[in-house]
Amino acid sequence: MDKPGIKRRDFMKMGLLTAAASALGSGVMKPVGLWAATPKIKGPIKVGYQAVLSGTLAGYGEFHKMGALMAMEEINAAGGIAGNKLEIEIRDSTLAAPTALQNVRYFVDSWEADLLAGVDSSGQALAVAPAVGQLDRILMVTHAATEKLTEDEVFKKGIKQVFRICTPTYQDGNAAAFIAKDLPAMSWATINPKYEYGFTTWKMFQDTLGKLKPGVKFVADSWAPFGTTDFRPHINTIMDAKPEGLYSVVWAGELITMMKQAQQAGLFDKVKHILLPVGAAMDVLEGLGPEMPDNIWISGRYFFLYPDSPQNKEWVANFRKRWNHYPAYVSETAYSTMYAFKKAIEAAGSKETGQLIKAMEGMELDSPAGKRVFRKEDHQAMYEVPWGLTASNPNYPFKIMGKQIVIPAKECFNRPPFEGEGTHPPFKS
Repeated sequence: MDKPGIKRRDFMKMGLLTAAASALGSGVMKPVGLWAATPKIKGPIKVGYQAVLSGTLAGYGEFHKMGALMAMEEINAAGGIAGNKLEIEIRDSTLAAPTALQNVRYFVDSWEADLLAGVDSSGQALAVAPAVGQLDRILMVTHAATEKLTEDEVFKKGIKQVFRICTPTYQDGNAAAFIAKDLPAMSWATINPKYEYGFTTWKMFQDTLGKLKPGVKFVADSWAPFGTTDFRPHINTIMDAKPEGLYSVVWAGELITMMKQAQQAGLFDKVKHILLPVGAAMDVLEGLGPEMPDNIWISGRYFFLYPDSPQNKEWVANFRKRWNHYPAYVSETAYSTMYAFKKAIEAAGSKETGQLIKAMEGMELDSPAGKRVFRKEDHQAMYEVPWGLTASNPNYPFKIMGKQIVIPAKECFNRPPFEGEGTHPPFKS
């Protein structure tokens, strides 16, 4: 995939734009004197954002930036947040927990950020959660998916500064199991990342599918360390086990590599049912193009063809006009995060953390992905994302979701109090 050429200095420069930015989709220019009015809230509103911008997974970071920047341009062109400019600084997280912690401290202590956002990896999210509690800044997680973030750090430990706008491992593990239960496969294996995200999703998938489909077997697991470029040993392990289904949350550039090597090894001729919970990422679909096999089950945190709503269609069209790309799911979560912050600040009449927490708990947000509701108990956004089978379409130069199935969030998300009867799928009626 040709990566968009947004350099950090350009992003920063655009992050300091004032009302001269044009309103996307309308071409309307705001008057130069817009910022002259004295807002009740002392501005600007500063958001410190971190995402992976280096290595084989850097494509995700570029898509984060596009979503965040597009929201900033729109918001500033329409008058800002409570009359204040929105400013964003973005830093490379390198997918390392120490880097994520350094970024958080830099944003708050040096740059004086009002709010924090981003974070790609589950390990990073768990590492920074206590820090944002101590620093007393809201962190909106836009990609990291571990359920431990909201179940343990927010609900059990009471770190109320953490919110998550994207779907968690419930979509990757539980919802995947709901898909798998209706497939004929009775034996499953995995090639998964050798870190928190990989471990927790595979366990969740096994636990939930075991309840839904008694007699199912899990015959092999192969763990790929971060940065794997040769997946052939892992592919051979799976083929030797002869499963009927393969589950994998390998993602970004590594998933592209794995799929190409699996195709060369003939894995798709022998394993007929493939579930890729993050296979609907645009960097993967664009990167594989026609090499992505048909009839692979894929999902993500958002897919640009769902929901079939005027708001989503308009946003996708504006995004394509602005960036010459279809939006990735991290583009949508980054974009919607800025509007969530705007809504919360304007509702609270303050950017003080305690007031924002009150405003965001239970808050509803209309977004390109549909209506989101932030659960009061654990600050997890509830919304639906489809699963679908890859298929060719003459309107797109890459495979899309053909047949789509939506597992409602209330059916597949774990729910508070997270221990005891009825907290984990399959829920009893």
